[in-house]
Amino acid sequence: MLNLPVVAAVVLLASLVSDGGARLEKRGPIHYPAAPRGTVVDEYGAVRVPDPYRWLEDANSPETHAWIEAENQLTFGWLDKVPGRARILHRLQKLWNYERYGMPEHRAGHYFFSKNDGLQNQAVLYTSYGLKGEPRVLIDPNKLSADGTVALGSIVPSWDGKYIAYSVQSAGSDWMEWKVRDVATGEDTSDDIKWSKFSGASWTHDNRGFFYSAYDAPDPQAKLQAANYYQKLYYHRLGTPQSADTLIYQSKKNKDWGFDGSVTDDGHYLIITVWVGTETRNRVYYQDLGNPLQPSIPAGGGKVVKLLDGFDAQYNFIGNVGPKFFFSTDLGAPMKRVISIDIQHPEARHTVVAEQSDAIDGASMVGGRIIVSYLKDASSRVRIFSETGAPAGEIKLPAIGYATGFSGTSLDKETFYSFTSFTRPNTIYRYDIATGRSYLYKRPTVDFEPANYVVRQVFYHSKDGTRVPMFLVYKKGVVRNGKNPVYLYGYGGFDISITPFFSPSIPVWLDMGGIFAVANIRGGGEYGEAWHKAGMKHKKQNVFDDFIAAAQWLISNRYTSTPKLSIGGGSNGGLLVGACETQRPDLFAAAVPEVGVMDMLRFNKFTIGWGWQSEYGSPENPADFKVLRAYSPLQNIHKGTHYPATLVTTSDHDDRVVPAHSFKFTAEMQWAQAGPNPVLIRIETRAGHGGGKPISKILEETADRWAFLSKVLDVPVPKEW
Repeated sequence: MLNLPVVAAVVLLASLVSDGGARLEKRGPIHYPAAPRGTVVDEYGAVRVPDPYRWLEDANSPETHAWIEAENQLTFGWLDKVPGRARILHRLQKLWNYERYGMPEHRAGHYFFSKNDGLQNQAVLYTSYGLKGEPRVLIDPNKLSADGTVALGSIVPSWDGKYIAYSVQSAGSDWMEWKVRDVATGEDTSDDIKWSKFSGASWTHDNRGFFYSAYDAPDPQAKLQAANYYQKLYYHRLGTPQSADTLIYQSKKNKDWGFDGSVTDDGHYLIITVWVGTETRNRVYYQDLGNPLQPSIPAGGGKVVKLLDGFDAQYNFIGNVGPKFFFSTDLGAPMKRVISIDIQHPEARHTVVAEQSDAIDGASMVGGRIIVSYLKDASSRVRIFSETGAPAGEIKLPAIGYATGFSGTSLDKETFYSFTSFTRPNTIYRYDIATGRSYLYKRPTVDFEPANYVVRQVFYHSKDGTRVPMFLVYKKGVVRNGKNPVYLYGYGGFDISITPFFSPSIPVWLDMGGIFAVANIRGGGEYGEAWHKAGMKHKKQNVFDDFIAAAQWLISNRYTSTPKLSIGGGSNGGLLVGACETQRPDLFAAAVPEVGVMDMLRFNKFTIGWGWQSEYGSPENPADFKVLRAYSPLQNIHKGTHYPATLVTTSDHDDRVVPAHSFKFTAEMQWAQAGPNPVLIRIETRAGHGGGKPISKILEETADRWAFLSKVLDVPVPKEW
């Protein structure tokens, strides 16, 4: 990447701190923390772009710490004064306090599953012998930290069920530390693996070790921001130190390549998936491990065969029958299909399940069946096929919603899946392969009545005429009079589909009289790869146009009006919110961009941000720069504009979308805001991008979001809460 010339910013601690606290400056009706504008200017060819808050990129500086403290004092002081905020929190706690189970995973008679009793900060891992056996606690992450900020990441049992490899992540960081627990004793072994990230684990069939991916140890002072390059695939043998692990594969020529290693169900092969950032295309290599019970793991990694090295499509390995490998792929099929490749004759690729009119959302091979999940207008359909591709039935789902799971091995006689919708909590079913029947396994009980709410799917047209679906959820009796508060949510990127989901936060908003709307805008995977590509790189503006059109449809159909309309989204959805509120500040009353990518000219400088260039383009490419500069939220804030009331949220340990994005965006918005609407930032401590966040922090953050909107949209909070 090109290193752009930079003029150093002049930042003085004295300008931030006065008499032991941060100095406040009155801008509009609010006194915001002082934030000196530096003199940094970047040059992109002949274009000079100021970056006055570059100093906020240094998360460790005293100046940044002082600014964070002052901003949080302002924000939490403002939120604490919102009438009804305590009642919102109380109602959230009541709704969230229900038993929640994770889907069981089976190994050699042992079942492993997670369970949260209700308000536990982290779900607890249980095990039982037999599905109806007495469960016992195997790992309780709530005992790993006093504040609940250490979370379990991946859980991978050995093939004999005697061990479980598990990862822990602290304070929301993407960095993972792998440990191994003896299932019988409940004690950890001596195994300890550090500096793993974006990795799973996969055991060899001798149950003596597993494959994983890791990076070289980063500079301790830069581990939350330094770019992640040169991932390596390793094999760890139980009872040995990490320093003795066998390096299986790396690419010294391609620093941006990442590797995922998984062992086939028969134990004969190691499948190596080669990925590059968030690019949907990938490569697939493999290694013959020989005898599954005595796998060959030679020093230096051994021979690796490059099966699919053209980087021409997406290939998701789903299973094998001997040397015949099965993949779901978008090769020549933007809605995806399932193919087989005989590795003894790799030039031939045979279609097993042909492309259909609905997009494949996932595929797996379990017990001699191929289970394929499709999306029809963002809701699930699940069909079964034989290993030759012959139709073998369909899994009937209870309603319009979303189903996920269907994992297992070729020897399993069952699989589990969960089903959810906007008014139906996550319910788990057991599917019997032989009979083709589903059985209820776990159904949660939540303190609300789904029959009191309405779920609708509508379709509207975007700026260019594209037909876009949108879900609407509201309480029965809502009148279309243009006065209803609306929270419009979206994402629009990275081939990620926003399907129906349940959160206890939704009924709280609905019971406040609100409407919850989800727009399935381009950039996602709801309608296959063509839908995704229509919202990426130089076509990214389509995403914002789709979201703006959703807002306009809600207004024109009298569900709401501008004074009652709010928008929200996280990560790439935070970018969506930031871009839309800077492009159309007149359209929205409030915006809640969460952990957003706000600086599109520097996103590639930090941690894994370089990997998003396949989605966004590169700021160093002149053609891409022109597009990025045109919609980047940070660079499109204009002083003297009346912006919507804005609550930015981020976390100090976010090492995926580093908090500097939100810091700089907030400082610029506070400087530019000409109207009376507040611009606040809520900075969570000991938290990251969102994964593994303890329930206590989720409850507080959700209460603050709804309290903020209740204040700025003038939404009363029910007295009975």
